[in-house]
Amino acid sequence: MEQLEYKNKHISNILNEKENKDVYDFGDEYKKFLDNKTERECVKSIIDVARKNGFINIDEVNKLKPNDKIYIVNKNKNVLLCVVGNEDICRGINLIASHIDSPRLDLKQKPLYEDVDLALFKTHYYGGIKKYQWTTIPLAMHGVIYDKNNEKKEICIGENNEDEVFCITDLLPHLSKEQMDKKLKDGIDGENLNILVGGSSIDDSNVKKKILNVLYEKYGITEKSFISAEIEFVPAFKARDVGFDKILIGGYGQDDRSCSYASLKSILDIDKPSKTCISLFVDKEEIGSNGNTGMTSNFFYSALIDIISKCNGVCNLSDINTTLKLSRCISADVTNGYDPNYKSVDDEKNVNRLGYGVAISKFTGSRGKSGTSDANAEYLNEIIKLFDENNVVWQTGELGKIDIGGGGTIAMFITNYNIDVIDVGIPMLSMHSPFEIISKYDIYMLYKAYYSFYNKM
Repeated sequence: MEQLEYKNKHISNILNEKENKDVYDFGDEYKKFLDNKTERECVKSIIDVARKNGFINIDEVNKLKPNDKIYIVNKNKNVLLCVVGNEDICRGINLIASHIDSPRLDLKQKPLYEDVDLALFKTHYYGGIKKYQWTTIPLAMHGVIYDKNNEKKEICIGENNEDEVFCITDLLPHLSKEQMDKKLKDGIDGENLNILVGGSSIDDSNVKKKILNVLYEKYGITEKSFISAEIEFVPAFKARDVGFDKILIGGYGQDDRSCSYASLKSILDIDKPSKTCISLFVDKEEIGSNGNTGMTSNFFYSALIDIISKCNGVCNLSDINTTLKLSRCISADVTNGYDPNYKSVDDEKNVNRLGYGVAISKFTGSRGKSGTSDANAEYLNEIIKLFDENNVVWQTGELGKIDIGGGGTIAMFITNYNIDVIDVGIPMLSMHSPFEIISKYDIYMLYKAYYSFYNKM
């Protein structure tokens, strides 16, 4: 009788020599993708690589035929890639949906102030973070801002070795008795996540004025420019190999750009699929998927109508409803990995481990499955059968013990379209921290999983 034993499933014992080399090569390419640290940068990168691989903007075509490759952009924060299949699109699509936003620090509208001869920026954190993790690390400034001439400028400061960086200060241990007596979550107040951006010199009596002069001279930015700006502060360091064997990757934003990258690579590599394949990259997942660039917007719905119309010449209500009902989706998102330092938060029999393959999550949510989609047995069995037949190493687990915590994904919003959805991602250590950890084995296997979903489902 078959037994599910982790020790029999580690990927390193299953791949041949060439595949093991592919794992490392794939990881190296993925690390370059992580240089895109905001949703806008991800969208731009995705479009660039898609165009190089034969994708064109849907606005450039009047009619779509099998094997055509198109993309659709929404407000520079969402993008959809589509490869038209040989079957009638109304017989359903194969959809992989992932998010490209990550926890970070956003600037307030009036950020710059001076105190005790230092210049600082006020921030408002975005997504679920442990605030203490964002102090005393180098931060980079990314985003868009309008200058004095009302021209939009893209900002990226702190990523090159010669760039200045920024940081949030913390108390020295000698004076932090009161701070250390607080609960960990209260050690750093949200209003004190103020970023150090300048200091006075011998001939400066007003450091805020000095910083404004620097911003104006370098970038044409005035204090008013910050009101409409979208400026994000993120860790300034690059993704790196972790450990002597270099099989782990540490870096910022791997939730959820690891799954996004695997989805991107898989749709770029498919050729002449039976069903129409769509890779959807969305924003705002970390704050509930609200807004006109989140999964709760009508971007996907209206884009699909546009695609159906250009495939079949028309798209009525019955067409779109039939297409959605017959479609299948993978919600591409990470889950927690079993951490030897924190075993107590997991059910050892139902937890995912690094290096043991893709993580299938039947449901996420918290407590009594709150905020989840809970995939049905029929669809989950289809996915398992697909992966087994295509040598995809997989595992399954839950996001911590019952009542400990939990979390959601965009799956619950996709099910509102009456689409069958299952979460398939990879396990991760230190999730939502400035330096998250994944296994190269897992993300390579994730690519194989998504590729088989597009080609064989």
